Amino acid sequence: MQLHNTATGRKEQFEPQDPQRVTMYVCGPTVYSYAHIGNYRPPVVFDVLARVLRRRYPGVNYARNITDIDDKINAAAAAEGVAIGVITSRYAAAFHQDLAALGVAPTDHEPKVTEHIPQIIDMIQRLIDSSHAYEAERHVLFQVSTYPDYGQLSKRDTREMLAGARVEVAPYKKEPGDFVLWKPSTDEQPGWPSPWGRGRPGWHIECSAMAEALLGETIDIHGGGHDLVFPHHENERAQSTCAHGGRVFARFWLHNGFVNMNSEKMSKSLGNVLLVHDMLKHAPGEAIRLGLLTGHYRQPLDWNDETLPDARRKLDRLYGALRDAGAVRPSEARAPAAFVAALEDDLNTPAALAELFELARALNKAESSADKSQLAAQLRDAGNLLGLLHQSPQDWFALPSANSSGAPAPAEIENLIAQRANAKKAKDFKEADRIRDALKARGVLIEDSAQGVRWRYVDST
Repeated sequence: MQLHNTATGRKEQFEPQDPQRVTMYVCGPTVYSYAHIGNYRPPVVFDVLARVLRRRYPGVNYARNITDIDDKINAAAAAEGVAIGVITSRYAAAFHQDLAALGVAPTDHEPKVTEHIPQIIDMIQRLIDSSHAYEAERHVLFQVSTYPDYGQLSKRDTREMLAGARVEVAPYKKEPGDFVLWKPSTDEQPGWPSPWGRGRPGWHIECSAMAEALLGETIDIHGGGHDLVFPHHENERAQSTCAHGGRVFARFWLHNGFVNMNSEKMSKSLGNVLLVHDMLKHAPGEAIRLGLLTGHYRQPLDWNDETLPDARRKLDRLYGALRDAGAVRPSEARAPAAFVAALEDDLNTPAALAELFELARALNKAESSADKSQLAAQLRDAGNLLGLLHQSPQDWFALPSANSSGAPAPAEIENLIAQRANAKKAKDFKEADRIRDALKARGVLIEDSAQGVRWRYVDST
């Protein structure tokens, strides 16, 4: 299995420290509002990686955190006049609902920052004791100059990185690049008692402490979006390595590319932010997931007006192959070697999807029941590795499409199909055609086949 390691800048053979316990930590959301489509690329990508790892290794320990203390959370809570827990509970629940709709399996661990304050304080104290951190004006800061390898993960000169980053200039810092591990809280702000006064943790130390608490000092894989390489992951790497006496923090660093809207980076100022919470009102989660998997995870992904319709058509083809195969006997056939090899080559989902459609084509051409049984099982198993094809074809084709909000309900469709069948039986083909065309105008396509009449929702425009 090959994975691209951001730390070395190349693909490397992945071998876990312990084949019985593969450890992976992925940075999760800060829950202060609904998340946009770009926020869901890491959960989907690393969900696929976890599925692939579990195929090869029996014990995978996968942690993805929830950041439930942050200045943006504080601001949202203050604006509503509620406790931060009201905000974080609301948007953590929305995040979980979206994940379920996208077919993202629950992780083994989902640590929350507010539940790991003692571990965070302990790690900060160790950094102070080892002279890698210092207290100044009720703040505790990590001293970057004490870690000679700082900057190696992001492969940029420290001065260049600091110039391009939002670095807080403060008189209590020994050096401009020193970053906050603990900061004081006002009476109005959430805070916890500590040796340095009542306060709250800085962003970077949170993930280091939670990863250590759940997965150990050295983990196999640390993942997240490309935007986290600097400063978040650079700082995590520095403080964790120093807190662990120089031991390697993460053996592999994996980062996914951005999601752009019509070739432009998503931003609130441009008004092109797509919230998955809203998208799910008009599109199946499985189509959104497939859209996120169409490009290689390390490359930017351009999301445009055709992404979802194209994903829906592709899923129609896959589910159509399973439906047309009819009732086949169960088979234990697994995903083909070429499909698995594509995923084990640094999660090459475009190549894996190409193999998936080859399977669907083969299933469409299969004639014997034995071949259909084997190919259908292989298609299902391959789909499962991508987190796709978990529904029955009947349920998939009963889902309304994005532009068919005025489409009739399934019971009405079945009734009209029965009326059409009666019209054809009476040789009233004009009436049969009228019913067919009326359904099509309302976003329902009916198809006559050897197995009977099938229907599915389509765009009515």
